[in-house]
Amino acid sequence: MYHHRNFRLFWLASVASTIALQMQVVAVGWQIYQLTHSAFDLGMVGLAQFIPSLFLVFIVGHIADRYDRRRVSQVSLVIAGLSAVLLATGSIGDWLNRELIFIIVFLIGVGRAFNKPTMQALLPELMRPDELPRAVAGASSATQVAVIVGPALGGFLYVVSPVAVYLVSGGLFLVSALLLGQIQSIRRVPQKEKASLSSLFAGIAFIRSRPAVMGAISLDLFAVLLGGATALLPIYATDVLHVGAVGLGFLRSAPAVGALSVAFFLARRPLSKRVGRIMFIAVGCFGCATIIFGLSHNFWLSLVALTVLGAADMISVVVRSAFVQLQTPDAMRGRVSAVNSVFIGTSNQLGEFESGITAGWFGAMPAVLIGGIGTLLVVALWIRLFPALWQVDRIDIAPREENK
Repeated sequence: MYHHRNFRLFWLASVASTIALQMQVVAVGWQIYQLTHSAFDLGMVGLAQFIPSLFLVFIVGHIADRYDRRRVSQVSLVIAGLSAVLLATGSIGDWLNRELIFIIVFLIGVGRAFNKPTMQALLPELMRPDELPRAVAGASSATQVAVIVGPALGGFLYVVSPVAVYLVSGGLFLVSALLLGQIQSIRRVPQKEKASLSSLFAGIAFIRSRPAVMGAISLDLFAVLLGGATALLPIYATDVLHVGAVGLGFLRSAPAVGALSVAFFLARRPLSKRVGRIMFIAVGCFGCATIIFGLSHNFWLSLVALTVLGAADMISVVVRSAFVQLQTPDAMRGRVSAVNSVFIGTSNQLGEFESGITAGWFGAMPAVLIGGIGTLLVVALWIRLFPALWQVDRIDIAPREENK
């Protein structure tokens, strides 16, 4: 698949934009905690990023299905780049405060609200259906490469200055937008039609009509929502493990190390049998790794737990992403991906908010343990609620009929 020019450009654009985003995550999290020393405020950072995706979900999906997906992603990356410039300017002028950081993070969330589902819908345009499982794993490897490099680079640059972090991330967002512009147009943009309530909400209707798809999306939603331990990494790095900003960068990178290893493996040897059961087992391992991390006071054990957590999550991501995309007709992919983004992608931010609130009430360690145990309970419940998902055998089979 890497011999496809369009896929290579897509892969490189994903790497650049994700490195930029992860650098921002480290810098903003560290900066807000230095300003307030509040677990609640760390959670509010996640909420500020989540709100745009929640309220724009139906508009995003409609736009992704009616306009050139490359251009939509480019505009969203420009918004993210301008937000990075604002953060850099505020850091230089020393006028950034808690409230202004939340406002700028909200703008970043607006960019992400458009970019993530649009990129998800763009990928199937570049590959044949039988190539998509490998392509999803390959695209996920791009994300994980960036998640490894981004936090570590952000941590090192933050030691120099938060301004350096924000300027470099802004430049990378611009590079990503330019790379997307080089992808050749391979999709005929449908004739624009007036938006209606039925077209805006078609993504929800489609997901509800497919129990296995609904089960896959909602399982990851609740697992990520409850397992948002990474939001509390600044607290663990500072107060539990005592490893500072550089250690925080490595802790944020650890899940990506495990995820990247699995992504490279699945890109070469995609899962072919009993993928539904494998996904449930992977989410269960995610919950167990979260519990181990929550109990750990040892830096190396914490790194191992986070690595296993990332590996288990990647198995779930590849199975769910390929399965949902292959079960969705192209004309619906933007709207379904937008709903999926709220259910899955932005549940990371909502999970950070939940973790911050829980940590503010009970402390960091109880918050992580509650999340891990809750994930295991969700796995057991979802096996009973969605037997069709448990019984899914293969993911490389397209739907039998179109749903327009």
